[in-house]
Amino acid sequence: MFVGTLTNVATVVAGTAAGALAGRRFPERFRETVTATLGLLTAALAVREVIKTDEFALVLAAVLAGAVIGELARIESGLTRLGDALQRRVSGRRAVAIDVAAPETASPPDRGSRFSEGFVVASLVFCVGPLAVVGSIQDGLGDPEMLLVKAALDGFASLAFASVYGWGVGLAAFSVGLYQGAIALGGRFLDGVLTDPMLAALASAGGVLLLGISLRLLGLKEVRVANLLPAVVLAPLFVHLWG
Repeated sequence: MFVGTLTNVATVVAGTAAGALAGRRFPERFRETVTATLGLLTAALAVREVIKTDEFALVLAAVLAGAVIGELARIESGLTRLGDALQRRVSGRRAVAIDVAAPETASPPDRGSRFSEGFVVASLVFCVGPLAVVGSIQDGLGDPEMLLVKAALDGFASLAFASVYGWGVGLAAFSVGLYQGAIALGGRFLDGVLTDPMLAALASAGGVLLLGISLRLLGLKEVRVANLLPAVVLAPLFVHLWG
């Protein structure tokens, strides 16, 4: 049961391990190029998703409303604190010992910031998008095919992310498991509820979030993308009510 979700979690963990271990051997210019490439690919994917809807005005309203809700709830700050707490628990005294032994490599705040950034960015990339929602619904109904495709894509993406951000990317496996697992559990109830226009609006709102992630990866603007997450729920709801 939930073969697609479990496979997706496994590929994220495996990709992170490969990327984090190999990333140490790559020069800084390689990591910069990988980050820029990820930013460009994420931007391209964002544009493809944004144009899927015919109800862009409602999607825009949903994104703006979601931004207000997210800022009031401080979603990104909460995710960052969670990433920091998990980093301290995972690293423990070993990370402190490494920093003391080799202070020239990275200061503790920089390393913690990179860890949390990897967790937040990877969680958003892996969980935002119609493939995660529709695939999880089908996984709950016994058809894991879409999530198996997503699992392969996320595995390669986590490898690339981990070569830049390190082990924090692996914690996104928990986000994937909880998010997609919850949708899969409710799949029998969601099947038939989300119409094609609602799914298109969800994809478009997700595309806006992905565009924000691409700006972060390219170093152009530090958009608090996690604070826009309510838009993913509001967009299909707005289309259902007023589309």
